[in-house]
Amino acid sequence: MQHHSYAPTPPMGWNSWDCYGAAVTEEEVRGNAEYMAKHLKDYGWEYVVVDIQWYEPGANSDLYRPFVRLETDGYSRLVPAVNRFPSAAGGKGFKPLADYVHGLGLKFGIHIMRGIPRQAVHDNTPIKGTEATARDIAHPCSFCGWNTDMYGVDASKQGAQEYYNSLFELYAEWGVDYVKVDDIAASWLHGGPHLAEIELIRKAIDHAGRPMVLSLSPGPAPVEHADFFEANANMWRMTDDFWDRWPLLLDMFDRCEAWQGRPKPGCWPDCDMLPLGRIGVRASHPDRMTNFTRDEQLTMMTLWTIFRSPLMFGGEMRDNDEWTLSLLTNRDVLYMHKHSFGARQVSRADGKAVWTAEGPDGERYAALFNTGETAAEVSVSLSELGIDGGADAKNLWTGEGCGHLEDVLQWSIPPHGAALFQLTAG
Repeated sequence: MQHHSYAPTPPMGWNSWDCYGAAVTEEEVRGNAEYMAKHLKDYGWEYVVVDIQWYEPGANSDLYRPFVRLETDGYSRLVPAVNRFPSAAGGKGFKPLADYVHGLGLKFGIHIMRGIPRQAVHDNTPIKGTEATARDIAHPCSFCGWNTDMYGVDASKQGAQEYYNSLFELYAEWGVDYVKVDDIAASWLHGGPHLAEIELIRKAIDHAGRPMVLSLSPGPAPVEHADFFEANANMWRMTDDFWDRWPLLLDMFDRCEAWQGRPKPGCWPDCDMLPLGRIGVRASHPDRMTNFTRDEQLTMMTLWTIFRSPLMFGGEMRDNDEWTLSLLTNRDVLYMHKHSFGARQVSRADGKAVWTAEGPDGERYAALFNTGETAAEVSVSLSELGIDGGADAKNLWTGEGCGHLEDVLQWSIPPHGAALFQLTAG
């Protein structure tokens, strides 16, 4: 499938939600893009994503203002609020901002909600490419339970495909490389997952002719629809919004186990964003550095990378300390994330878990986790990792060699902590 080539490895980037909620500004997007270009681009980080409600002039946190007027064009399409994105003035939309991001050698992404703006339906405004209007294609009984911006689109109605075509034609004109579509993937949503609208969106991206990575949110996306998600999207969330709380991180082990075997080029089950560094800057959550301890941060990064989840950093990057930056720039770990395959859970019991994956040159990776409340020795036999005979081990987070192992890899790991190793047979 052509769209699989748009994301041959798990996408890596920054998303504005964890730090700015619905209220990010152009200056903040540009500033984070500049940081990425300077500090992270060389390590494979490339997407700069503007999250929800960029079309809402009065957005000021992660709390949505209900039933307010939004910025739209003459064809029922949302456009950037000029008071927050000044370069969008004069009908330019996101093209100037996308051009700026592209000029830094990066890629530009946006968030959208499934459906058509309620105000377009109430105003009964036109749809480009068809005589149908917004009211003709709306599904007013299909709506988001936590945001009032949109009605669903009835895929059976004439004009439904044309509406989505017009959206992605506009995004192609702007130079968008990545689209996160919300209120669409989870089984607990009103009538969701919304498979018919996902198909409309897939066709619209193909029609637009520009490679755009398609990310579906929120989760948990149902595992029984895995083949459908692979056929239509590049990423889909395995979880609802993920924040810096240990129970949510512990729960992710179950979700990764349920989806193991599915990550492959172009198809990436998504553990959600990395709530690292400074988050909650303009949100109902307090402005803070992440609540995760350093050991918990290592656990999250180790699980996300060996499973090969997309990596979307959620913090205000310009406030990163050396520790946070080091988590994002470990070349050995990122090599595993980009090139490994066959990740699987080897064992999980008594607060201990082991995952393994294979490398392109015959190496093996082993991730050892201690999810308990006290320090513990975590071990795995080399045979369980698919290694016959001994192996040389390297600790990927520290960069230190661990010598030659004959039969077993064993490591002392602090509570909520992890260790990650590369093993080369010999």
